[in-house]
Amino acid sequence: MPDDSTPSPRTARRQLLKAAGATFALLISPLGRAAEASILAVRVWPAADYTRITLEGKVPFRFTSQIVKNPERLVLDLEGVEFNSILQNLPSAITEADPYIQLIRAGRNRPGVVRLVVELKAEINPQIFDLPPIGTYGHRLVVDLYPAAPQDPLLALIQKPGPAEAAAGNAPTPERASADSAAPQPASQTRPNDRRGGGRRDNDVARLVTIALDPGHGGEDPGAIGAAGSQEKHVTMEIARRLKAKIDAQPNMRAMLTRDDDYFVPLHQRVIKARRVQADLFVSIHADAFVRPDARGSSVFVLSERGASSAAARYLAQRENDADLVGGVNIAGARDGHLARTLLDLSQTATINDSLRVGKAVLSELGSINTLHKDGVEQAGFAVLKAPDIPSILVETAFISNPEEERRLNDDAYQDKMANAILKGIRKYFADTPAPPRTNIARLDS
Repeated sequence: MPDDSTPSPRTARRQLLKAAGATFALLISPLGRAAEASILAVRVWPAADYTRITLEGKVPFRFTSQIVKNPERLVLDLEGVEFNSILQNLPSAITEADPYIQLIRAGRNRPGVVRLVVELKAEINPQIFDLPPIGTYGHRLVVDLYPAAPQDPLLALIQKPGPAEAAAGNAPTPERASADSAAPQPASQTRPNDRRGGGRRDNDVARLVTIALDPGHGGEDPGAIGAAGSQEKHVTMEIARRLKAKIDAQPNMRAMLTRDDDYFVPLHQRVIKARRVQADLFVSIHADAFVRPDARGSSVFVLSERGASSAAARYLAQRENDADLVGGVNIAGARDGHLARTLLDLSQTATINDSLRVGKAVLSELGSINTLHKDGVEQAGFAVLKAPDIPSILVETAFISNPEEERRLNDDAYQDKMANAILKGIRKYFADTPAPPRTNIARLDS
């Protein structure tokens, strides 16, 4: 007898056609189609140094790019991306003040491809790279627009008069500027006792003491965030600006900022900027954070040759060094000879000793305006303090994770006190430290 469970040929054919139809319907329906990736955010960080455009999505980006001339445009084709409301409402108001972007627009280019066009104000040298998820960020595609002719930070520093000079009408002339500063030496030619000078000087003109101020974090990297929502990157910028104004108003002193607005600067680039202006001191400004809200106080850190001076210092150094991962560094373009060294040379040892001295002077002044988290200067492997020839300190102004100190960090009066305390410590260090031979650095009185 035939098996009743076996369908007849006609029934089997009908079932096969039904299944095939269902499959076809699934393929052409929105639910069956391969889902297009959604862009979660597009952020633009304009700055004189470079402008960064960041696209954030749930999955890795597939893209191609090209530069188009006459007029200058950067074209980015994004594959498998949904043309959603974010791409239809790209940031436009910010481009008026942007030195490189005229307009950003997007549209469907062809099936499955969205084209992003950046209309440019000038010729640029783009760096485009992707980043894996980290912290609160998903997958990111980073477009960095650098000027075709990079700016010279030393020239910008000597051509910009400080407040005292501007008030007196004494803006530097080209002749005076060339006397105040000279072209920086290559790293391989810099000697320990030349770190405050380097290059030939006019022996009749005392060179200004130059301080590199480094406001921590910035741009894609907010740093620590307080309970009330304060971001470390904004606090450090405000204190650094106040400190710069005070330094520029001092006789025989001037300051430069490694960033002067809300944008990200990789750690090794902060060091390079300081060396290019032949800084005599590097001061990185931060706001500390801890898992417990009762942690409080100000601290000063310097580089260590042999590991961290405490577990807390090691933890902090690791967190600060992770800034490159959060802010987003193009690893392929971040190689630098002297930063890649694994051993510290004798000049580094001498620099660390000087760093400890200036650190103690600054810490002593911080104790007059705030509780000290630790009585002494601490040491750890901070990447941003690794200039081999510049004394470098990292100041943790207060704990932004402590509600009381978070309020103080946002207070104008406290920011001003903090800037004054750091300045007093800096002046004390230079007043007590004789200038190395042949550098002709200006003398400071305590």
